[in-house]
Amino acid sequence: MGKMATGVAGNMLLAGARELAQGKRPKLSNLLLTPANALKVTQQLAQMRGAAMKVGQLISMDAGDLLPPELAAILGRLRADAYAMPPRQVQAVLTANWGAKWQARFEPFAFTPIAAASIGQVHRATTLDGRDLAIKIQYPGVRKSISSDVNNVATLLRLSGLLPATLDIAPLLREAKRQLREEADYQAEGAHLQRFANLLADAPEFVVPHLHADLTTSHVLAMSFVGGVPIEAMADAPQAERDRIVRLLVNLVFRELFEFGLMQTDPNFANYRYDPLTRQLILLDFGATRAFSPSFGAAYRQLMVAALAGDRPAMKQAAMAIGYFDEQALLKHQTAVLDMMHMALEPLGHAGDFDFGQTDMVQRLRQAGMALGMDRDFWHIPPIDTLFLHRKLGGLYLLAARLGARVDVHGLVQPFLAAAAPSGPKPHRDRTRAL
Repeated sequence: MGKMATGVAGNMLLAGARELAQGKRPKLSNLLLTPANALKVTQQLAQMRGAAMKVGQLISMDAGDLLPPELAAILGRLRADAYAMPPRQVQAVLTANWGAKWQARFEPFAFTPIAAASIGQVHRATTLDGRDLAIKIQYPGVRKSISSDVNNVATLLRLSGLLPATLDIAPLLREAKRQLREEADYQAEGAHLQRFANLLADAPEFVVPHLHADLTTSHVLAMSFVGGVPIEAMADAPQAERDRIVRLLVNLVFRELFEFGLMQTDPNFANYRYDPLTRQLILLDFGATRAFSPSFGAAYRQLMVAALAGDRPAMKQAAMAIGYFDEQALLKHQTAVLDMMHMALEPLGHAGDFDFGQTDMVQRLRQAGMALGMDRDFWHIPPIDTLFLHRKLGGLYLLAARLGARVDVHGLVQPFLAAAAPSGPKPHRDRTRAL
């Protein structure tokens, strides 16, 4: 972090000198948020990996208009690039988890990873009994560094000006650390993987890798290898296929919230792949899976029903039940939150296909959220569950916009809003297959 700070400061001095030479008065924020500094930060976060890189990935996905396009593009490298472990380190990790003679169970093991991300890297391997596997191996020391990494990145964001100085993010940092520790438990992720495979057994449009428990530990996750192409690659597919992909994902979110009570909350595009031959969506990475209570789903059902009916008082009651604000909140803040809810629920209220590629809804939501967050009188942070739900919905909106999809969200949500309570997977089986 010290090396990065020194490099960023040096770049600021050079950029400031150039502007002064041109007769301009440089602004500190402009000097800090330059392509050279973004590249410096990206390289350092990729080296640090772990929680530091995870936060960088989240910024890169949802920076939008907060950063110039060239900076967003540089930070976008964090979604796919990380410094891989050298073979000797891979050998040491697998020996510690599988024993000294682990290689005897495999065909020649490929030490070059097929993917390297924030918490671990993935190797493709074939066992002697013929299993084609994807082996996710956790970087040594990731769990121990989570607390310091999150604190360091929070400091970096403060210095960059991306977070207002008055915003109290302590509760968010505590939850981020807790969530990242859960993501670093590969046995827990394996359990979530198996749970989703069972929940989606009635939906052949989705593929969930099969867990291989005999090779899974808290630091190594073994699952069946699945191919496919990155979901972003479908941006050039025919309109009907792009619409179908997003329609499936929107329906899945409704099932997660209202039916399963369990949601994979990481919206990273890399967690979705697509098989053009079978037309199946491949779901990856269940480390950020979160359970929601039946009352949580019921409150959101009430909120959506009220919003679609234009019933503002009922919306307020549902928002209070969820915990967005209480009776003591200023009226202007209550109004601002309800206005944002109306914006966020636009696709649900739109008759027919909603065109995600032609809406500025995400930008308007971001602007409204930033304005509300900058108001120091509005100190209340909603329940953590709502933030993870928003994270998932925001990622889905961004993906739908990237694909330029047109989806009848109103039609998809109606069966879920009509249900009085979650009733298991069977009522939606035929509808999911029809999608």
